[in-house]
Amino acid sequence: MRSLFIALTFVIALPGFAQKLFKGVGVFGALTVSKHEYKNLDTDKKDTTYTYKHFYPQSHVSKEFLNWGAGIFLELSRRSDIRWQTELEYMNKGAKELLIENFYTGTNNNAYVNNKLTYIQWNNYIKFYNPIFASAHWYFMAGVRLEYLFKKAASTYPDVIAAFPKFWFSGDLALGYEFPVTEKIGVFIEQHWNPDIIPHTFNGNTRVRARSFETRVGLVLRPRKRRIDDCNAPVYKGPAY
Repeated sequence: MRSLFIALTFVIALPGFAQKLFKGVGVFGALTVSKHEYKNLDTDKKDTTYTYKHFYPQSHVSKEFLNWGAGIFLELSRRSDIRWQTELEYMNKGAKELLIENFYTGTNNNAYVNNKLTYIQWNNYIKFYNPIFASAHWYFMAGVRLEYLFKKAASTYPDVIAAFPKFWFSGDLALGYEFPVTEKIGVFIEQHWNPDIIPHTFNGNTRVRARSFETRVGLVLRPRKRRIDDCNAPVYKGPAY
């Protein structure tokens, strides 16, 4: 009986609690630019032995891969300046790689192909939200993305890409700017830097690190301020007045 009472109290109080925390909800579309950096730790052994893993994959940095992403988010906090933003995002990452014809000699045909990885992500940030002008705001975000590898297509280094785990995480830093278009709706633009915190490991001797830049544009719906929050509203000064 006591447990039931506690559960009912929680359910009744939850909407009011959430309403106090709610700062906004939004959607966004994104342009993504990403690449992979390969580091073969046995490269210095190539002159002493012809073991294949000393040559494959070679240490290199890929070309940038251009793609897109989209997502939704919820912003919560009791404070106006520091907030928690939680997101669900569909995001394409990857790299443009040279087709290598001979990994022992490094010869290639100068043709680039795409290695594409599609992720479904749960992103969480601490958001430092500060005003610039009376009705516009800039902000800084720092957080972690928890990533599920939804699908992949590798035209080169397929065994390396196949070794990427289904579940992963990466870091994120972002700078954004928001301005209102109506009383409740704002438009924002953000620039994200999204690197791997820990590199992927292949064959015990090769480390692969992914890095993405993401430019977002989106809409956010915010609750209307109460009239008492308006600086032009009458201020209660006590019974003497």
